[in-house]
Amino acid sequence: MNSQSQVESTLKEILEVVKPLHEGWVTRFKIINELREVVQSIENLRGATVEPFGSFVSNLFSRWGDLDISIEVSFGQCVSSAGKKRKQTLLGELLRALRKQGGWSRLKFIPSARVPILKIVSKWQNISCDISIDNIQGEIKSKFLFWLNEIDGRFRDMVLLVKEWAKANGINNPKTGTFNSYSLSLLVIFHFQTCVPPILPPLKDIYPTNVVDDLTGAKVDAERRIAQVCSSNIARFKSSTSRIVNRSSLSELFISFIAKFSEINLKASELGICTFTGQWEYIANNTRWLPRTYAIFIEDPFEQPENSARAVGQKQLVKIAEVFETTRCILISANITRNTLLPTLVGPQTSRFLIKKHPTVYPNSNYRYYRNTPPQAHRVVQSPLQTQYHLWQPQYKNSRPSTSQMQHQGPRMVPSTPKPQSQFVRMRVPNGPRLPNHQFQKPNPSVPQDQVQVQVQPQIQRPRTEGYNVKFGTRGPHQVQHNQGQMWRPKYDK
Repeated sequence: MNSQSQVESTLKEILEVVKPLHEGWVTRFKIINELREVVQSIENLRGATVEPFGSFVSNLFSRWGDLDISIEVSFGQCVSSAGKKRKQTLLGELLRALRKQGGWSRLKFIPSARVPILKIVSKWQNISCDISIDNIQGEIKSKFLFWLNEIDGRFRDMVLLVKEWAKANGINNPKTGTFNSYSLSLLVIFHFQTCVPPILPPLKDIYPTNVVDDLTGAKVDAERRIAQVCSSNIARFKSSTSRIVNRSSLSELFISFIAKFSEINLKASELGICTFTGQWEYIANNTRWLPRTYAIFIEDPFEQPENSARAVGQKQLVKIAEVFETTRCILISANITRNTLLPTLVGPQTSRFLIKKHPTVYPNSNYRYYRNTPPQAHRVVQSPLQTQYHLWQPQYKNSRPSTSQMQHQGPRMVPSTPKPQSQFVRMRVPNGPRLPNHQFQKPNPSVPQDQVQVQVQPQIQRPRTEGYNVKFGTRGPHQVQHNQGQMWRPKYDK
């Protein structure tokens, strides 16, 4: 196995471990429902809604990812936001209610943060939760990342791999002066915009103005307007006959990503990263960014000219560049093995799952290496995440996906009848959880699970009910249906 093949197989093995399981989706919904009960028990929060956002909504969270929650006190009618003091007061009341109820640990209130946050850890799988008030900006950014994720399936894989690698190397923690996860996602977007040929367009081609400036009026109407513009522009980009499709493998994209930013500390002194225009921009020529007081500038494309990497310090930027360069040297070295790659690419939590793989000796070879354990056959679960955060798009006569779309949709390897030397058949697993509509019901124990139906709403609405409903599918080819008010569904992973 050559170096390129070794990197490719190792990255895919890591993805099998870090992608969330079905239990992870169910547990997070359970946490959301419990928080709703607590919120409704507080006099000043009755009628408020509990909305997830962040990586959970964008479908970019890992098995051990945290959960971001926004409590909307505007009751979903108008785009508004409580003042900072009001947010502090409400989060303080929520903190007391959670302590009184019990079942939550490591409760920490950070009222002085730019956005006041209440941090808690659930008794369910010890999932960490960050709770804020009226964080509509966070909600719309999460939906944008979800829509981008559906342009090309490799985007999600790269984000998961990059975040895992960054955590393993200590550069994914804004508290220590390094990148937050949102900045890392923007770096992946930028890489996909600047690789040859590009995979993603400049974000101005998807939404031509500053998103947060257009969050005005009725919240549902504002979201619908933004979604319609994005849906139309994304469809135009994907259907363009002049676009050259990038067919790079995951390992090629990962290695070129690491190489692109291996001297990021040197470039950052003069150049800023702008995903809105999809190119490096000279800081001195960008009036939006001046006066510059940051070690590195990664502009938030949805909230310009905010710097998503404002927490990064100059000393830590040097460390970040060193991590990139060290990783680059390892990835391109000769005679690379799985055992030399893993300490660089994953942290201890992921390593514990990977080291369970058993070594296999192959005939006619003078070395041993760990074979990827084939994914187990499993039933595909369609959760309530399938019914929200859709884009409005026209009907198409031919709903069959194009060859390029099918190629990058990320087919899974599902084992066939056991054969010698672990032979497999490749097939497409039906897509799984979409983003939550929250208009779902508790499962009825008297109804067989395979008959439970998901209620699909034509537009985003606020939750007033609890519980969830699932529909169990069977393995088989998935036929894409372009329904009014729906966009692509995120892949579901075991």
